[in-house]
Amino acid sequence: MKASYFKHILNFKEPSGTSRGVLRQKETWFIKLNKNEQWGIGECGLLKGLSCDDRPDYEDKLKWVCEHIHLGKEVLYEEMKAFPSIQMGIETAFISLNAKDPFKLFPSKFTEFEDTLQINGLIWMGDQSFMLDQLEQKLVSGFKCIKMKVGAIDFEKELFILKKIRERFSKNEITIRLDANGAFGSKEALSRLEQLASFDIHSIEQPIKPGQWNVMASLCESTPLPIALDEELIGVFDFEEKKLLLDSIKPHFIILKPSFIGGFTGSQEWINLAKKENIGWWITSALESNIGLNAISQWAYTLNPNGPQGLGTGSLYSNNVDSPLEVKKGFIRYNNEKTWSEIK
Repeated sequence: MKASYFKHILNFKEPSGTSRGVLRQKETWFIKLNKNEQWGIGECGLLKGLSCDDRPDYEDKLKWVCEHIHLGKEVLYEEMKAFPSIQMGIETAFISLNAKDPFKLFPSKFTEFEDTLQINGLIWMGDQSFMLDQLEQKLVSGFKCIKMKVGAIDFEKELFILKKIRERFSKNEITIRLDANGAFGSKEALSRLEQLASFDIHSIEQPIKPGQWNVMASLCESTPLPIALDEELIGVFDFEEKKLLLDSIKPHFIILKPSFIGGFTGSQEWINLAKKENIGWWITSALESNIGLNAISQWAYTLNPNGPQGLGTGSLYSNNVDSPLEVKKGFIRYNNEKTWSEIK
């Protein structure tokens, strides 16, 4: 077996704003395997400034994995414990290599174009008119669940946008999820959640910065709207620490980004713990190319998840890998009538 790696810079069609800044490009890496005229590919979805494995020695680790590919998936996965995005790439590449079709990692009704997955429509941060324009586009496109980034522009303007949504659509017509990316201060968070709750919000992701377990636990206990943990899960590798985090904070939901938390294996461990604690969850991509999004979507389908998943990021880039994935009326599907472009 031979292995190689290469980098690809994804260019956003439009600058995409979060509370941590505006994204214009996204660096991603691929691992490609070759064995007996078969091949497989996996994406290592690193996200600068957020992934816990955003380290100077990242490429050195990829090189080491390719040089030691003979060790096999399980050994390499364990060796890369501190590099969850590389773990994801390793898992995906080996599954791809052993599949009949390297792009159909988890054969199902989804990959046979017989079923779909409901997803939320993502509204990026920007000025008020930009966010309202995005909202209009998502509603016209048929989305029934909207995920809105909050915490970057004036809070009153964000409340105004939510008011506009609720003037037109009830919670039974449009579900609203919010993502603060840790933007709220610990002292102001509860009052802000109380104001947001008046708009029948489904949940809010990471209202305060991660690492404040006691503050987050207090918020989860007293909040008027459900709280979902996202960045809080990043960098938590050990089973006992994962269990302690959920036991201590007691969130209502957890958001699972396989590229950030150890691929499918790491995500499944979180799911198993969440189920025991009656904590809800859903799967979200982390701005991967269509290679990673394809793997995550197919895996998510096998879990028979409840509610919309966060898998609608494939259309963000001007130079993405062409794929059969498409979004129609708030659902993602694998259209077998479309083909993959060559991956270089």
